[in-house]
Amino acid sequence: MKSSRKELILNGNIYRVLLTLSIPLMVNSMIQTMYNLVDGIWVSRISSVHFAATSFVFPVNFLFIALGIGLSIAGTSILSQLVGSGREELGRRYTTQIIAASVLLSVVFAIIGFMLSPFIVKSMGGTGDILKYGNIYLRITFLELPFIFLFFNINSIKNAQGDTLTPTILSGISALMNMILDPIFIFTFGGGVAGAAWATVLSRALLAGYGAKLIFDRNNILRPDFKNFRFDKSILDEIIRVGLPATIGQSGAAFGFIILNGFIVSYGTATMAAFGMVNRITSLIMQPAMGIGAALTAVIGQNIGAGKIDRSRESFNKASILTLTMGVVGCIFLLIFNEKLVNFFIQSKDDPEVIRQGITYMAYVAFTMPLMGMFSVFQGVFQGSGHTRYSMAMEVGRLWLVRIPMILLFKNYTQLGSSGIWIAMSASNLIVDIYGYYIYKKDNWSQGILNSAS
Repeated sequence: MKSSRKELILNGNIYRVLLTLSIPLMVNSMIQTMYNLVDGIWVSRISSVHFAATSFVFPVNFLFIALGIGLSIAGTSILSQLVGSGREELGRRYTTQIIAASVLLSVVFAIIGFMLSPFIVKSMGGTGDILKYGNIYLRITFLELPFIFLFFNINSIKNAQGDTLTPTILSGISALMNMILDPIFIFTFGGGVAGAAWATVLSRALLAGYGAKLIFDRNNILRPDFKNFRFDKSILDEIIRVGLPATIGQSGAAFGFIILNGFIVSYGTATMAAFGMVNRITSLIMQPAMGIGAALTAVIGQNIGAGKIDRSRESFNKASILTLTMGVVGCIFLLIFNEKLVNFFIQSKDDPEVIRQGITYMAYVAFTMPLMGMFSVFQGVFQGSGHTRYSMAMEVGRLWLVRIPMILLFKNYTQLGSSGIWIAMSASNLIVDIYGYYIYKKDNWSQGILNSAS
């Protein structure tokens, strides 16, 4: 099974490769998105204020998760190149070190986040009910960090081998459990936003626990081995070299969204709620394109590891065709059904302004769906090749160099109001894609990162 999947990635029809790997990833990403979307739907039934509070603090949790994502990106990049070059034994050593580092860091971050949660929400500008409910939700979600980090490890280990189906099945079971537990914890037990958070923590814990059992299976060629374990400085240095730029990119983006949320909440609770809900809807619609980008990471990694650079370039071209097509379909879908989607996902109708602003924002964001798809493709190329400094530049630059300055400009020197936010977000996607294409054409990414690995 493992050798046939490797053969497919290195020699099979590229469209078939991309779709075979990406379809489970699409489903998996949709399932991950559903965690927050389901929470949002149930919480929005309480009130738009409760929903706005959960949207307000989400980037804070993501800021801590960013390091786990960085380690996962490093894992997929390094492990896929090792598998492609036939160095599975070295891959097992890397796997062990990645898991150990992830678990240790996640526990530390969970403790820090839980203790500092009230201060964090207040420093973001949260007041009144936003501060109260945001702190309740954020503090509990910090407890899920160890389980999230571990599942990221499971994803990178399986994806590097071309097995994208197993993590999807696990995610599906976990998401179904979350959907069942949410209304029970929120309404039956009277937990409110705390109930939504606890339901997610429990679901993720069970997901990570069973996933860990699978990666220790004898059939897993990248099975970790903790017998006589000690940290290996040379391997950790390599993981940090590849993972640090990705971590900085993810962290910079997450911190940028924290600042962005501060600007958005200054326009009022309705704008914050509209922003949060439309982002969750578009994240769901974007999953097919994001799945292609994620699949491209393993495809690029294994082919560069095997020295097949022309096949890597062909993979980029065909992934671009697929994502642009999906982006156009997503754009049309959002334009046709924008009002119905917003009305469905905003369950509480206590503030009509939330509905109005949500419909306006969705109209703006619909036109950038193809651009957001290409962003995922560029990320797949740069992360799969191990040149994560380029993906870092795209992540950080999109927010800090384009989006936030444009929002400040519109806020202080125009009368656009909240529409200035929507315009800035759309324009930033175009500009960062132009940059990504420029870097791709320079071709530095085609040089692998593990040629000298021992």
